[in-house]
Amino acid sequence: MSLPVVTLKQGRDASLQRRHPWVFSGAVGRVDGDPASGATVRVHAADDSPVGVAAWSPSSQIRLRMWDFDADAVIDGDFFATRVTAALAQREQIFAGSDTDALRLISSEADGLPGCVVDRYGEVLVCQFLSAGADAQRTHVLASLRAHFPDALFYERSDGDARQKEGLPLHSGWMGESKATLPLQVREEGLQFAVDIEGGHKTGFYLDQRDNRALLGQMSGGASVLNCFSYTGGFAVHALAGGAVEVTDVDVSADALLLAAANVAANGFDDGRYAQEEADVFSYLRQCRDARRQFDVIVLDPPKFAASASQLDRAARGYKDINLLALKLLRPGGLLFTFSCSGHMTPQLFRKVLADAAADAGRDATLLVPLMQAPDHPVALHIPESWYLKGWVLSV
Repeated sequence: MSLPVVTLKQGRDASLQRRHPWVFSGAVGRVDGDPASGATVRVHAADDSPVGVAAWSPSSQIRLRMWDFDADAVIDGDFFATRVTAALAQREQIFAGSDTDALRLISSEADGLPGCVVDRYGEVLVCQFLSAGADAQRTHVLASLRAHFPDALFYERSDGDARQKEGLPLHSGWMGESKATLPLQVREEGLQFAVDIEGGHKTGFYLDQRDNRALLGQMSGGASVLNCFSYTGGFAVHALAGGAVEVTDVDVSADALLLAAANVAANGFDDGRYAQEEADVFSYLRQCRDARRQFDVIVLDPPKFAASASQLDRAARGYKDINLLALKLLRPGGLLFTFSCSGHMTPQLFRKVLADAAADAGRDATLLVPLMQAPDHPVALHIPESWYLKGWVLSV
């Protein structure tokens, strides 16, 4: 059966020539056929030369997401089995010998499966189908995963803003009759964490910060640590494991702090070194400034400040403000672990924001270690957007 054909406007295939998998609505010149949302279509350049095959999403600004740049590729069960197997083989290399059972198995475009995210928490695989194409092909994806994990339980968290932009309904819940006891209990390099897959951020845990948490633990011996936007205490647990003498978690969510306290206790660190503050981080940092409090290590892991390019200027002001406040609270020789997960915040702009914050704070700062997402959240060289988490360890 012949596929519908989407022909691009003149000169609008440059990104595809660089193998970037997105085609925006303004680049579409003509559609031959009547593809349904999520349907597979052939993509042609303006001169009618074939470019590849893609998923069609008529409600999204990203109108096409390329499955393959081979125009003869067949998008069927075998295609997804091959892509899933390749992604899992890469994770086996990354985690060989690791005492970790919480990791990302499939990371959307970076694994050649646009809109599909799968995180493993022990015996449970949490799946997100965030694009029209991924949603339409979920049966093939799930079949491929079940072939590798026949005893796994599956939970769906297709409830993000991305689905709304694709014109898809939000959905979450167990995929099948079997259910696991919640919250889930997982291991990260020998430490224990409870994960709320039903109502937690992302799929329940910030798996992308795994390596950065471990680094914090290595650099926290004898330190007083302030962990801002602490969520369920991942950084705090690693800091305590690394010998911090005092750790304070700050978050606006009482539920997240309850789970953080449980994580601290589960690892045997409820020994008087740990405290919590349910507060807005910006306000709390100003209170600490006014009280002339100081810390040896501060972690800033805020939520996304810029969801679109139009919000970037405001986001940059927010990042500058919060880093300026943190820099003022560090003792000489102190360390700042600071992050941005806003995809529109480039590494270059983030460094400028940090430099401006240090200047306004009157502190000399040195960039010690660049930070990014863990390798089970791979960065595809041809997809700049796949490098979304960037950060630095600064010394003042």
